[in-house]
Amino acid sequence: MKTALSIAGSDCSGGAGIQADIKTMTMNGVYAMCAITALTAQNTTGVSMIEEASPSFLKEQITMVFEDIRPDAVKIGMVSSTELIKVIAERLRFYKASNVVVDPVMVSTSNSKLIADEAVKTVVTELFPLATIITPNIPEAEVLTGMTITTKDDMLEAAKSMFDTYKCNVLLKGGHNVNDATDLLYTKDGFYWLEGTRINNHNTHGTGCTLSSAIASNLAKGYNLYDSVNRAKDYVTKAIAANLDLGKGDGPLMHSFDLTGTFKQ
Repeated sequence: MKTALSIAGSDCSGGAGIQADIKTMTMNGVYAMCAITALTAQNTTGVSMIEEASPSFLKEQITMVFEDIRPDAVKIGMVSSTELIKVIAERLRFYKASNVVVDPVMVSTSNSKLIADEAVKTVVTELFPLATIITPNIPEAEVLTGMTITTKDDMLEAAKSMFDTYKCNVLLKGGHNVNDATDLLYTKDGFYWLEGTRINNHNTHGTGCTLSSAIASNLAKGYNLYDSVNRAKDYVTKAIAANLDLGKGDGPLMHSFDLTGTFKQ
């Protein structure tokens, strides 16, 4: 069985972070493992507290995973401090990790800030060089490029800028009012518009976590980058369309929309 490691923060409400990643990886057919960067107290309405793991404890988590069940892919999500980012980069270089998906998480769906300003630069210098692909949304891409992105032409310019600057493949997600959930994949082989239809459902808590974990899962299984992204996008679209409605704010996706069999009953 193929394996994948999520390095991210914990969401006690289950919709994003480690919890969403494990659900997604399981539903996409790989064995899921995790290294927790932070505990968060949050729900569908916002984040009230963040408690970071120590750098030494995060290092030991990653080490124990790689020394026993080597991951075929690694997804990196919420990492809120420079020290933790450097630990992750050192461990991934040491173990020569492959199929690394970096989701540069900066703000939650409920608009809660999840990363220190100085850590953004460290993500760029330490993690992006290790990435097979990065998956910023529009607000994150604006931070990374200094651009204002309001049109598809802006998306193309921003994606090219990130590709040229950071030397890694880019999936620029268009779900923040630029278009009808059409994303842009920019690679060394060219760029591809991945068409999507906006679903009238505000329950999208953890969408970015879910997409990046699904991409990592498909890369782990041996799919090429284009197919991995397309399969992941299809999974996320269907998980949103299942219209799970939990919580008082922006609720979670229905990660298990395709779960069937004896134990579901």
